[in-house]
Amino acid sequence: MILPESKTVLVEHSNKKVYDLGDKIAKVFNTNKPASDVFNEALNLARISESGIRTPKPLEVSEVEGTGWALLTEKVPGVTLADKMAAEPSKFYEYLEQFVDLQVEIHGNRSPLLNRQRDKYARMINGLSHINATTRYNLMERLDGMKKEFQICHGDFNPSNVIVAEDGQLYVCDWAHATQGSPAADAAMTYLLFALTDKQQADAYLELYCDRADVPMQVVRQWMSIVAAAELSRKRTDVNDEFLMSWIDVVDYQG
Repeated sequence: MILPESKTVLVEHSNKKVYDLGDKIAKVFNTNKPASDVFNEALNLARISESGIRTPKPLEVSEVEGTGWALLTEKVPGVTLADKMAAEPSKFYEYLEQFVDLQVEIHGNRSPLLNRQRDKYARMINGLSHINATTRYNLMERLDGMKKEFQICHGDFNPSNVIVAEDGQLYVCDWAHATQGSPAADAAMTYLLFALTDKQQADAYLELYCDRADVPMQVVRQWMSIVAAAELSRKRTDVNDEFLMSWIDVVDYQG
């Protein structure tokens, strides 16, 4: 792939840049990103699209000379739900309702060929070197005891990954961490992502999600230590390790 000179950087992280190419979006990774991960994200996106969930369609995976691998998708004209929440704080709870309803809608779908959430979490927890063996064992015990489910889970569901199209329809992007598994685990991850910046918003999200999904809040909280450990293993530069470590507690959450 040769990137055109006329392009706009939409998002920039330590391992990737996302470009607006006009009618397409290019997610370009650095050379540290394995090709297998990029192809897996494209495969996830294709499977999610085939399930009927509204998402930008994958178009191409190719190598960008001197940079790394890139994933090209169609562009859905619009703005992110995160941008709308920031621009209109008085409408936060209105947008939060749309966000939660969309997540519950996603959880109503299945895609049997997606990777299994439970296997992914087990691999990530066992790969953690900076928590001790006893804590890893207790986390694995908790994971083994959780109910086995096989719903589509985004894995990184937050308002910045929801596009409000020009016709008002909501589309979901960035399916790199998609699995089939427990909706409550997916909600626990979303709660932690909100809590990184605003505990009040996180609590409002959790209350609304549990109400709309008819899921006991305690079940979501039981997943939080597991998803915090999984998130810790990703070593993201924009997530505080101390914050995640504070959630890795094997005592059952009751609140």
